[in-house]
Amino acid sequence: MSDTLPQGRLATNIVYFARALRAAGIPVGPGAVLDALAAVSAAGVGTREDFYWTLHAVFVKRHEHSVLFDQAFRMFFRKRAYLDKLLAMLSPQAPAAAAEPPQAGAQRVQEALFSGMNRKDEPEQREIELDARLTVSDREVLQKKDFAQMSAAEIAQAKDAIRRMVLAIDEVRTRRLAPHRRGHIIDMRRTLRASMKAGGALIDLKYLGTKTRQPPIVALLDISGSMSQYTRLFLHFLHAVTDARKRVHSFLFGTRLTNVTRALKSRDPDEALSQCSASVLDWSGGTRIATSLGEFNKRWARRVLTQGAIVLLITDGLERDPDDRLEFEIDRLHRSCRRLIWLNPLLRFEGFEAKAKGVRTILPHVDEFRPIHNLDSIGELCRALSAGDGRAGDPREWLKQVA
Repeated sequence: MSDTLPQGRLATNIVYFARALRAAGIPVGPGAVLDALAAVSAAGVGTREDFYWTLHAVFVKRHEHSVLFDQAFRMFFRKRAYLDKLLAMLSPQAPAAAAEPPQAGAQRVQEALFSGMNRKDEPEQREIELDARLTVSDREVLQKKDFAQMSAAEIAQAKDAIRRMVLAIDEVRTRRLAPHRRGHIIDMRRTLRASMKAGGALIDLKYLGTKTRQPPIVALLDISGSMSQYTRLFLHFLHAVTDARKRVHSFLFGTRLTNVTRALKSRDPDEALSQCSASVLDWSGGTRIATSLGEFNKRWARRVLTQGAIVLLITDGLERDPDDRLEFEIDRLHRSCRRLIWLNPLLRFEGFEAKAKGVRTILPHVDEFRPIHNLDSIGELCRALSAGDGRAGDPREWLKQVA
């Protein structure tokens, strides 16, 4: 390490902090660590905020990593006075984390921060090798565990489980006709061609029947701060569905609407999500549901809401727009599609009540109201779409609370 870089305790803390970020899922290499040390030395930071944004500028390269970085920084440098002392006096260690209510990504960051604190200078011990495959009980726990409380290893297992899910939606009838063995209309052209092959002596009637096809799927995903963790994993599900089906359209919205359909068509899921992140400017920002739905209805509804499209609206319904356009836009969206399914992670709470203004506005205009917070909820969604039965997510039960 050169003389221009920070030395001693401060450099050690930055190196350990970078190692914890890497364990939490943020790609931080040795080059980034050297860049961080050089940036701290060049910037001459002396306050907590300056130190935060200096490290943020070096370590965070994607929008979805901002939440993990923020959690890690708050846990590692929990006390404001401690960080000031560290910058001024090169304090030797970071304080222990105090107990607080779990937040999105908090458990994953906590495991990364404190998993290897006592590995240094400890005598090497023999470990018993265990079978790392999931047992039945482990799978049951993973199926029911909230996405926001999963560790990095559990998130990787959840992604693998999502890729194996199968979405088989019932086909819908179209106005077109197609050859059918048990059709009700005689296909004169095919009948005459078949009779000519037999010399005209034998007439084998050919029939036309109703043509069916799978309806399009349109997903509108909220990427605000409270929804980013759930949206990120549901994007893996949409990537698997897009890979298996042709007509799947995906849109992300926070303060603006972004079409990520083309990005999700990449065969590699990590590359697909990286392209989504690069195309979105408002990840983990605010929420403007009415404005985003208005833009979708104006620019995209006539293009993608055709032939009995099914719309998946993933949001918590916490509207930030000051005006009352939400009711008009959600009603227009409902009238334009065959089926509107609202997926809300707030339903994971047993005491959830439809009291928020945005929730009360959206509920009367949806066909189904379902949770979306763990693997079980995604599996239930697949079964509901395959069976075409929305009774389990009937919003009328929640509308009774509003009344």
